Amino acid sequence: MPDLPQRYTVTAALPYANGPVHIGHLAGVYLPADIYTRYLRAQGRDVKFICGSDEHGVPITIRAQKEGVTPQQVVDKYHAIIGDSFRDFGVSFDIYSRTSSKVHAETASDFFRKLHAEGKFIEQVSEQYYDEQADQFLADRYIVGTCPNCGNDNAYGDQCEKCGTSLSPTELINPRSMLSGNHPVLRETKHWYLPLDQYEPWLREWIVEGHKHDWKANVYGQCKSWIDQGLLPRAVTRDLDWGVPVPVPGGEGKVLYVWFDAPIGYISATKELLPDTWETYWKDAGTKLVHFIGKDNIVFHCIIFPTMLKAHGDYILPDNVPANEFLNLEGDKISTSRNWAVWLHEYLLDFPGQADVLRYVLCANAPENKDNDFTWKDFQARNNNELVANLGNFVNRAVVLTHKFFGGQVPASAGFTPEDEEVLRQMGEFPARIGELLENYRFRDALNELMNLSRLGNKYLADQEPWKLIKTDEARTGTVLHVSLQLTAAFITLLEPFLPEAAARLGRMLNTEKGAWPLAGRPDALPTGHQLAEAALLFTKIEDATVEAQVQKLLDTKKANELAAAVSAPAKDDISFEQFQTMDLRIGTIVAAEKVAKTKKLLKLSVDLGFDEPRTIVSGIAEHFLPEALVGQQVQVLLNLAPREIKGIQSQGMLLMAENADGVLSLMQPSSAVRPGSGVA
Repeated sequence: MPDLPQRYTVTAALPYANGPVHIGHLAGVYLPADIYTRYLRAQGRDVKFICGSDEHGVPITIRAQKEGVTPQQVVDKYHAIIGDSFRDFGVSFDIYSRTSSKVHAETASDFFRKLHAEGKFIEQVSEQYYDEQADQFLADRYIVGTCPNCGNDNAYGDQCEKCGTSLSPTELINPRSMLSGNHPVLRETKHWYLPLDQYEPWLREWIVEGHKHDWKANVYGQCKSWIDQGLLPRAVTRDLDWGVPVPVPGGEGKVLYVWFDAPIGYISATKELLPDTWETYWKDAGTKLVHFIGKDNIVFHCIIFPTMLKAHGDYILPDNVPANEFLNLEGDKISTSRNWAVWLHEYLLDFPGQADVLRYVLCANAPENKDNDFTWKDFQARNNNELVANLGNFVNRAVVLTHKFFGGQVPASAGFTPEDEEVLRQMGEFPARIGELLENYRFRDALNELMNLSRLGNKYLADQEPWKLIKTDEARTGTVLHVSLQLTAAFITLLEPFLPEAAARLGRMLNTEKGAWPLAGRPDALPTGHQLAEAALLFTKIEDATVEAQVQKLLDTKKANELAAAVSAPAKDDISFEQFQTMDLRIGTIVAAEKVAKTKKLLKLSVDLGFDEPRTIVSGIAEHFLPEALVGQQVQVLLNLAPREIKGIQSQGMLLMAENADGVLSLMQPSSAVRPGSGVA
């Protein structure tokens, strides 16, 4: 195993202070970062673990407006909830700061001013939507309209959450302001841009050539794809009043864009923690910088933030950016807006004192290489079959038998047999084996190796049967328990990065403290005659009724979402009969259907509407219907929708569909076949 650097800066992606944190956040970012940091500390490394709340951006202003409070009140509320949740789950940040702090505003402003003074930005004038009634420019999330791909009437200006398509505000059909409901107008505005295109050759050398073999495949692949497509300048300011004000002339009424502002929060938090020595952890080439993130933040932490650091010139660059995929919940995507989540602060109310159980399950089921799924049944099974029946059982038997047969004192060894020596030899290999996996960010495999150590101990006890051996050979029984207790002691150090509360309880039970990582597998951790404390259960069984209550809680949430969906869509504004008459609605027959290449949601349909040639319509229904099943079906079509090019195909109308509370689409068809082109009266 190679020598490790002596100094580390470890960061975990700043959670957005617009709501609590859930199990997906913990599994994907904060738990692996915490495990890695705790391991480094056990190695005796100088490591600073940095995080804080990301407290700027449009979603916070929207929430504040809906709740009738200030943005500061919103972030104060969730900063406290998030921080408490992390502490309760043992996430060992050296500092948990926030981007609304004075230190951060000063740090971000200084960063911007330096790049501005050195001409690292370019200025561009562009047209953006403006709400004349509200008298302000509109951020993308303040604009809604009809998605050009699927027809969703409530798509945002940056993305349609129904079909997942990335959008720009000008692509929306009939855009409207979320502030006034009015149709916005385009006005010119000036912003500063980071010219990513100018750094493309350097990024290609640094990432594509320099990190091909040491970055995770999902991280490397996404970065290479972005670079291969060609990078464009990206705005670093926007027209808002919530955020860090642009600190140069001409920046009045503008703030730093949150994607530019937030990663500087790592630096400002370190400065807040270590006002005199913070530069050592950000500017010294002997420091290794590691960012832990989710896959949705790969581009920001691997391309944009490194470009910012490179442009500044004084900072080290990230050595690695281990990003995980997403964790689903009971087969469905976690959604904060739908309350489809297991919130950390609520988990601890339902499972007091069992933070380590969730840490274990999330690490064992971590979405390291692909999206993974959390289910309550798996949670129960892993606790009962692995923590209780495997690890807990081994520790309990070793300690209880020592109390029963030797008064709770570590018995002397009467000489090791080959079987004893083999167990001790294997035990000594585990620290290096687990450490190598952690160094390569393979946390799930490392945890499995730790459980293999427990399996080794259980097999040894089962083979030696000290509860029987005591009747005929007390000395041999003492040797078996001596070996078992040395193995048990190894867990105090090796378990601590993963399950810190359990490791602490075990340390109290064995009446000793954790040691340095390389010494965790030594055969003399507990000397002969050492007095143990009373035995106690490390883990307890979780009953069926407990998990059934959690499953029912989710089912109730799903039912509530369905009811809300059925009643939450308000009636649209009245239109006149004359306006209705302008809509040309007809029945058509689908004569051909095929998927649109390189898309998941789009179908290209040929629809007979009674004309000489069928009409081509592109519709976002590919996830609901097989192309071949649609051929011959009659459908309702809005005929006089202005033609629009979608994925290079000219679409000449829109299918009308019915959507139920689950988002499932159904065709709207006549009760009996009619001639293609028949009008809808």
